[in-house]
Amino acid sequence: MTTAIYPSLVNQTVVISGGGSGIGAEIVQSFVRQKARVFFLDIAADESRALVDKLDGKATFLKCDLTDIDALKATLASIEAKAGRVATLVNNAANDDRHRMEDVTEAYWNERMAVNLRHYFFAAQAVAPAMKRARAGSIINLGSVSWHLALSELALYETAKAGIEGMTRALARELGEFAIRVSCVIPGAIKTPRQMALWHTPEEEAKIVAQQCIKARVEPADVAAMVLFLASDDARYCTNHSYWVDAGYR
Repeated sequence: MTTAIYPSLVNQTVVISGGGSGIGAEIVQSFVRQKARVFFLDIAADESRALVDKLDGKATFLKCDLTDIDALKATLASIEAKAGRVATLVNNAANDDRHRMEDVTEAYWNERMAVNLRHYFFAAQAVAPAMKRARAGSIINLGSVSWHLALSELALYETAKAGIEGMTRALARELGEFAIRVSCVIPGAIKTPRQMALWHTPEEEAKIVAQQCIKARVEPADVAAMVLFLASDDARYCTNHSYWVDAGYR
């Protein structure tokens, strides 16, 4: 696949949450190829360090538990102290563990919202002041096709992902007067190692492709390509909307 080069991303400070694996890792690699200054947050230390080695140290891994908001704020402050204001924030980290409605406790509800929704808001809150002063910035939230399809055994994940789309629109309105763009990227059935482990049977593969308008599996690089565009100056008037990368899967 031939990909675009965005001069506006060179030396831009970019932060990606959940960058150690899956779609997040592809986003990290894509920004490195654009010669951005890339920082990514994750709790999976081994996978993350392996990614840094693969990239010859051209990305910086910071171990951070995103459910600890004080730690998240401190980590983002340390990035700004080292590399200047965050020009692009990619809120990507999430976990789609399956669960049945009858098994959900209040504690599990709170933990799932902390993993899948809460840190998106507080990360945006932390980087917004410097973006406001610069009157520039892009916040890109990762949503999910799952709640649009009403998939089973994902009630809390889908609740969080639906909330991300609402939060995107609210923040876009609030921050737009400072020329800060807030967008949501909605991946479809992406061919990541985790999803392949969950769904990789010939029957499931055929079912996914049959439900798509374009009859091919969508790769993490396709999602990363949309994220790069939304981070670049080419997307200077793209905000307050969701951008689907799903081959028409719904």
